[in-house]
Amino acid sequence: MNIQILISKKGTQVVTATNLHDVLDLPLHKYNSNIKRWVSDIYAFQDDVRKPEIMHDYALRSSKGKREDYYISLELAKLITLNSNSLIKAELAKYFLSLCKKEEKEEMLTKDQVLAVLELTKVMGMISCQKSVEKQHQNKYNEAQGKPYEWWKYRANLLGYSVQELKDKMHEVGQNYKSKNLLQLLMHLDKYEIIRMAVIDLFLALGKNEKYAKDMGDLAKVFAREMKVEIWDDRKSDIKFTHNVNMELVQEVKGLQNEGETLGLWSHRATA
Repeated sequence: MNIQILISKKGTQVVTATNLHDVLDLPLHKYNSNIKRWVSDIYAFQDDVRKPEIMHDYALRSSKGKREDYYISLELAKLITLNSNSLIKAELAKYFLSLCKKEEKEEMLTKDQVLAVLELTKVMGMISCQKSVEKQHQNKYNEAQGKPYEWWKYRANLLGYSVQELKDKMHEVGQNYKSKNLLQLLMHLDKYEIIRMAVIDLFLALGKNEKYAKDMGDLAKVFAREMKVEIWDDRKSDIKFTHNVNMELVQEVKGLQNEGETLGLWSHRATA
């Protein structure tokens, strides 16, 4: 069994479609039809039952070969393997499962990282930090995808809501929503979601995968609610109001310094 495990730009383990097809020893002449089926079938993923999502479960791979190739996540590779007619599917699926469990174990937070998320939660109450990480995330997305016009659609799918959906909620409760931006809408509907959003932006800018970034965002939102973190525009306030904020961490966040004292806690898994 000569399956090759690669590391994606997001820092996750992946396999290639060509390599997986060869290892499963499936008929070469059925490659194109098999690949088409792999990316369109319905699977029972860990989060829900759905079709594979491009740039989430798989991504097109640049290749000079005759066969169109893809990068495939370990979770999808495991499901594809189990659905195949390969004679080695049980052995290969168990191997993928062991890698998935190892990857999940590595994502467990240390005590220092939990405390760091607490500090990040406080820092993300500052609009200057929110705007900084959003811009850094957007730059990373544009570099990777080359589709700046898709940014807002991508981010809405990532966060789970769009500006229009928030305006509709405001309308339902009889509140004025006209001329309000995303930040203003969330301040009315769920201000702690702003903290979650900023932390997700930060970890994706650091090169983490979407699941990890969302987990950190969800944790930060819980902390924000418990600590009653205020959202404030520090760009218009005197520096004296930042006495409860770790200003060194503010500089790390704004400079995306993943070798700093706090963000450096994640640098061993951060990607370029």
